[in-house]
Amino acid sequence: MNRNIEEYYNQYGKKVYAYLLSICREPDTAQELTQETFCQAIKSLSRFNGDCSVCTWLCQIAKFLWLKELKRRKYHPSASEEEQLERLDISIVPPDEQLESSDTKMYVIRQIHELPEREKEIVLLRATGALTFEEIGQLFGKSASWARVTYCCAKQKLRKE
Repeated sequence: MNRNIEEYYNQYGKKVYAYLLSICREPDTAQELTQETFCQAIKSLSRFNGDCSVCTWLCQIAKFLWLKELKRRKYHPSASEEEQLERLDISIVPPDEQLESSDTKMYVIRQIHELPEREKEIVLLRATGALTFEEIGQLFGKSASWARVTYCCAKQKLRKE
């Protein structure tokens, strides 16, 4: 990792943010954790051995920070899931369409969050376009084919609903 961390932030910051947003569903938290991810990356540059892509490495750091945040929240609960989802609804749509769209969105999000954790994470990563199948496979220590198959199975489960 020879390049300046600022270059990596410019290149991967949006992907790391999208990944975090897909798992935490809170824009402010995703932004804070994205910044913390790059701070941690600076501290652990010497431990990056190139076994995976830089983006995958950064997402692994981000996931660890999110899990750490979840543990902290266990002792200090925050906003309800409904409030968190409302924060994501920033589109400007006529009220009647917004209500219908909001109901559908809520239903789909609830269905996604009922999936097993691994499938849920993969669906959210792909839905947000945060990572490629190759990067998802690396993140989980599996192949790109495994990521594709897992994603496909999860989508089929969602379609049944």
